[in-house]
Amino acid sequence: MPADVVERADLRGEKVLAHAAARDGTWLLGTREALIVVRPFDELRNRPFEAIRLPWQDIETADWDRDEELLRVAEVGTFGQSRPVHLFTLPEPGLLLQMIRERVTASVLLQRRVVVSGKRGLMVVARRPPTGRGEITWAYEFDEDVDPDDPAVREAAARGLRSAQDELGPGPQPI
Repeated sequence: MPADVVERADLRGEKVLAHAAARDGTWLLGTREALIVVRPFDELRNRPFEAIRLPWQDIETADWDRDEELLRVAEVGTFGQSRPVHLFTLPEPGLLLQMIRERVTASVLLQRRVVVSGKRGLMVVARRPPTGRGEITWAYEFDEDVDPDDPAVREAAARGLRSAQDELGPGPQPI
């Protein structure tokens, strides 16, 4: 990796375990704690872009399309807001894709399916940093046709959260 990429990555004493370069000059660095995105020089402002730090527990999915050479990284996000998605054109992700999947999977402590009606429902998901240090965060993932404002859905979600928290112990409220 170029020295300026390492410098701008703000590694916080972490070691880069896997990395890949996108076609646009963006570097993706994987550490034990996070995926760090270091974009190339910002020509409009005549300075380097700031690095983006995505802790593993804040990433919901990462998929690579070999034909399109496209890595899609979707964040967990916040309920009621558009989920942040990052797209990178990578000719070959190498070990980085494997690392992303392993670290994201390791951040999931528990997933519980809660049925609302028929096959429709939601997932209650507990996450924390894959290092084991840090607080547990809780999130709901609603099926596409489930209205989270429906009182029956809210009750089912609350019941599912209580059950999951009883199993793992309490943490912050779902996001």
